[in-house]
Amino acid sequence: MGTIHNPDRFMADLRQILSQGRKRIGLMVGAGAPMSIKINLHGKIDVNGVPLIPGVDELTKLVITGLKDKKERDAVQELSRSIGPSVNIEKILSQIRLLERALGNVNVHGLNSNGYSALGRNICDQIGGIVGARLPKERNAYNDLVAWISGTLRVHAVEIFSANYDLLFEEAFESARAPYFDGSTGGASPFFDAVTVASDDLPPRWSRLWKLHGSIGWALERDRIVRGGGRNSTHLIFPDHLKYDLTQKQPYSALFERLRQFLLNPDTLLLATGFSFRDAHISAVIEEALAMNSNAAAIAFQYSDLDREEAACTIASDRPNLSVYAADGAVINGVVGKWRPGETNKNWADIRPTFWAPREVNADPCFLLGDFCRFTNFCALSQAEKVDRVKLDSPQREGSPEIIDD
Repeated sequence: MGTIHNPDRFMADLRQILSQGRKRIGLMVGAGAPMSIKINLHGKIDVNGVPLIPGVDELTKLVITGLKDKKERDAVQELSRSIGPSVNIEKILSQIRLLERALGNVNVHGLNSNGYSALGRNICDQIGGIVGARLPKERNAYNDLVAWISGTLRVHAVEIFSANYDLLFEEAFESARAPYFDGSTGGASPFFDAVTVASDDLPPRWSRLWKLHGSIGWALERDRIVRGGGRNSTHLIFPDHLKYDLTQKQPYSALFERLRQFLLNPDTLLLATGFSFRDAHISAVIEEALAMNSNAAAIAFQYSDLDREEAACTIASDRPNLSVYAADGAVINGVVGKWRPGETNKNWADIRPTFWAPREVNADPCFLLGDFCRFTNFCALSQAEKVDRVKLDSPQREGSPEIIDD
């Protein structure tokens, strides 16, 4: 008989941590976060709609169809065929950057170095336009998360490390009038200040938002990064083979060092959500810091089953202070096991459906918190005395529980 993990036990511990404000907590947020929010053609939240920001496969299709120049489209199609069945926009951009450097005046697939340089810029513009989606007006997962962050008196600020380019967190913080610091300071042209990023002088009520790959709204002005250029300013590390090299430059080096230093603090907890751990340069920083600091811990909330979360599970097998909570099981203290809830008691009858229930009608129950919407809802409800039964017909978020104040 294989190892069994009881989700009730671990969720009880997590719920207690989230309800208090004493522990140093960070969030590692990836592309799965905006994907979990579904909208309809009118931009309203709809569980039967499409992702607010698509994943890499859909992003690839949208970018290619958005290219207006026939030569560029033909070149991308040829590159896609040469890459094979696993083609995506990251691999396409890698090929484009290589050809841009190598060709000179020689034509390949109808374009020379200048042509591939222009193609790369156009693809980046397409990516920037797609990830520039605005947060829905209805209450949503980002609102839930900010409500939890700002609703507790804290000893340490919550630090959000985001691999995404969008402005969804910024919109959620500003909608709640909750203060945050993203590394920039100033009024007319807010500039990046690496010294303040490295220090920890701001009050704990100011959340930290670190955009590890850059952000829409960033622009390069007189050899420095400034913020406030609107959604058309896109100084980003786009997903190509140069990504690792670019992280060694400012402001990215300061932001990656902040992630490292955060994990080197004693009694630190990093919660990863919507993050695949396939970003090698981010995962390397996390793994190295966890190896250096056994007093730090990380929990990876993964959407799929364990056998489809190889990247996270590989690190967890080597680093016992990284746990992976997947849909069907978990890796905890380096031990792989399937989930099996304990006997339902009065205290857990209302709480368990917030993390353990069927995702769909007639489906088997599974661990739910790999879904960013479910995760943020669990965080928001951590301060509730009692949780009502899950309402599957919620117009805002499928399976969104209510809080009952006794």
